[in-house]
Amino acid sequence: MMDFWSYFHVNISTVAPGLYAYVSMLDINYMRWVLWLVYPIIISFLLPLILAFCLVASILFLHFYSYRHGLRQAYAKDFWHGARQSLAVLWDFHGYIWHIVRILMEAFKVSPGTVQSCINLLNEGHILAIAPGGLREALFGDEYYQIMWSKRVGFAKVALKANVPVIPMFTQNIRETFRTPGWSRNILRKLYEKTRWPLLPIYGGFPVKLKTIFGEPIYPDQSESPEEFAKKVECKLQELINKHQRIPGSILQSLLDRVVKRKPKQS
Repeated sequence: MMDFWSYFHVNISTVAPGLYAYVSMLDINYMRWVLWLVYPIIISFLLPLILAFCLVASILFLHFYSYRHGLRQAYAKDFWHGARQSLAVLWDFHGYIWHIVRILMEAFKVSPGTVQSCINLLNEGHILAIAPGGLREALFGDEYYQIMWSKRVGFAKVALKANVPVIPMFTQNIRETFRTPGWSRNILRKLYEKTRWPLLPIYGGFPVKLKTIFGEPIYPDQSESPEEFAKKVECKLQELINKHQRIPGSILQSLLDRVVKRKPKQS
């Protein structure tokens, strides 16, 4: 009696001789070479997930470790009692991790902020760092380093009302550390603008050379509107980027910057 594979072998050679010949000539070593070739691409997509997983796993380990004495006593009393206690600790971890994130944000004074809360911080003598581009610029900014602030002028209102200067700053090669695939930006940006869901694949974690550069303070003129002052700051920041950043950015060249001294751009 003919088994399945013999039947498949006979039929594919009869129905599709061209396909059969191609499959017969396909070398497994070639497939291994292709897989080896795409390994860096696969790893570059997995690395951000691995970093996030390691961070969460570390917090989970510390959380369980803090309950080690209670769990040891629970398992000594009864296995299932210990198992229930372990599950309770695991589910408690879900709330704990968000609590840790909130504590970290409070420790580093990270918050969404309102215009008035920012003014209050400045009046108290604090230095305030604001990212007008927010998540949109972080996700959809590319190697051409165009500023993506849309119509956000909140920071300009803060500077005008608090009467403080704005110091433009950017980090050289920052968009070469992590990238988003170009083919996905246009499609998923439309989804982001409608839903605010940051559904975008990220790859990278490249150890490129980073250097943070500060520009000259930009003092507000009380006769300016927030829109005018925001545009002035945007232009000054773009000039700073164009002066110090290789455009378009290159991951390979940014990696080489760690070992080869970079020539300053000609102004």
